[in-house]
Amino acid sequence: MNSNPADSCTKLLALKRELVAANRILAHQGVLDAFGHVSVRHPERDGEFLISRSCAPELVDIDDIITMRLDGSIAEGEGAKPYLEVSIHAEIYRARPDVGAIAHSHAPSVIPFGIVEQPLRPVYHMAGFLAKGAPVFDIRACFGCTDMLVRRAEQGAALAQTLGPAAVALMRGHGFVATSESIPGVVYRAIYTERNATIQQQAIALGGPVTYLDETEGLLADETNMGAVGKPWALWSRYAEGPRD
Repeated sequence: MNSNPADSCTKLLALKRELVAANRILAHQGVLDAFGHVSVRHPERDGEFLISRSCAPELVDIDDIITMRLDGSIAEGEGAKPYLEVSIHAEIYRARPDVGAIAHSHAPSVIPFGIVEQPLRPVYHMAGFLAKGAPVFDIRACFGCTDMLVRRAEQGAALAQTLGPAAVALMRGHGFVATSESIPGVVYRAIYTERNATIQQQAIALGGPVTYLDETEGLLADETNMGAVGKPWALWSRYAEGPRD
């Protein structure tokens, strides 16, 4: 526990600013539009995470950030309207202690890989994290016909089970979730999941066999990229600051 309350508040404020930046960056990069969301595990309180109230990611500001518990209740920010799918975040955090940040996107380029038998696989080193696979969660197979949203804890738990140890899971007819230890890491993985999907479709359209990364290649590439994630984060963060003079 941090013994200096002022220092603790400063670090929490910095984390909230990172979360605001993550929302705006993913909107700027076309990974999120009016929908989708990003969260980060609370740095000091087990069983809680930070996420925006329900609003378009590009419009998220620091006053929109609320704190939620894993049971779906609001710890800080009473009166705010949370996203309908906070169970995505709560149940992945519950199942995966190694996950520190989560992004949920409806990027159109990724959708096809959740509705055909062709799996999403890494085609270049920037998406090496996909070497662990990108399993597909089909909510209908578990819960029958729904509105496709992960609204309840048991639905979030089923998604987390499908995700397993992977960094990314696809959601049939819906989108995907990306995970990482940090906000910069999850932003990186969400962006390059979308870009890999686009490139993979282009490669398939050219015809003939596609050469994918070997699992070892992918994991080695991901280790290198995660070690240098501060470089793209510094660039992307400038987009979140708004226009410059």
